[in-house]
Amino acid sequence: MTGYSIEVFQCLLSLMLAPGLVGMVRWFKARLQNRRGAPPWQPYFELKKLFGKEVIISTHASWLFRVAPYIVFTSVVSVTLLIPLIAVPLPFDPIGDLILVVYLLLVGTFFLSLAGLDPATAFGGMGASREMTVAAIAEPTIAVAIFGLAIGAGSTNLGNIVAATLVNPGVTISPGHLLAFAALFIVTLAETGRLPVDNPSTHLELTMIHEAMILEYSGRYLALMEWASWLKLLIFFSLLSNLFIPWGLALEFTPAALSIATAALVLKLVVFAGVIAILETRIAKLRLFRVPELLGVSFVLALLAVTSSFLLK
Repeated sequence: MTGYSIEVFQCLLSLMLAPGLVGMVRWFKARLQNRRGAPPWQPYFELKKLFGKEVIISTHASWLFRVAPYIVFTSVVSVTLLIPLIAVPLPFDPIGDLILVVYLLLVGTFFLSLAGLDPATAFGGMGASREMTVAAIAEPTIAVAIFGLAIGAGSTNLGNIVAATLVNPGVTISPGHLLAFAALFIVTLAETGRLPVDNPSTHLELTMIHEAMILEYSGRYLALMEWASWLKLLIFFSLLSNLFIPWGLALEFTPAALSIATAALVLKLVVFAGVIAILETRIAKLRLFRVPELLGVSFVLALLAVTSSFLLK
């Protein structure tokens, strides 16, 4: 297989695995709470149902409301072409810089917030305000945390960071890597709307962040928004997996190596799904004014990771 074929394959793989990942988290949580719960493949049926439903749009919504789902979805899908999912190096690695990845994620967040404001509803505006508050701290933390890894690799390119970690496995237990992992894990909870920052299964509008911004969406627009949020969860889990635990990634473009890499990715995603499920059954949602404090901790951890990487380089 050529490098470009693998790029397309890992993009399609991400699109296929994202709903199953969310379904696995829900299934694990149900089991931990002694409930039967829906099967892990339930989100696939939800997407099929939403794509078949009629689209209803508020009379106050503008063209931005219609365009936003496509921009949000496209920005997240483009990230799957730039991060190391199953193999390194890949043709898009030279442009797969951490700055580009962070800004692509920020573009999706920006248009999602605008879409929440556009219909002029109270809950949409409230959710958009909260989302931008979270993003103002979370997005810089992502860049700083990964920059802590980039110091040791000598490059901000994600593929080069992974390759450097594979060459020197001992760096994974260094203070810089451990601090960066902790910072990125906290940001993952915030950026993907998980507890204790947000509750993805809540039905109380006053506590919503992500869900409040998409309350006015329906049909295929809602399907794209939900699919994009599930893809975002997969992207952050993949970054946590492959930047800090890169074993299993294919270094050769052979069917056997790619099969092992795909199985390793699925295994890592299942493990992180279990960790998130355990965490969400053990902790409660934070009050909104406490969320910046938690994200502030993650930013400090990221700064400490950079400092540690400089001193121990």
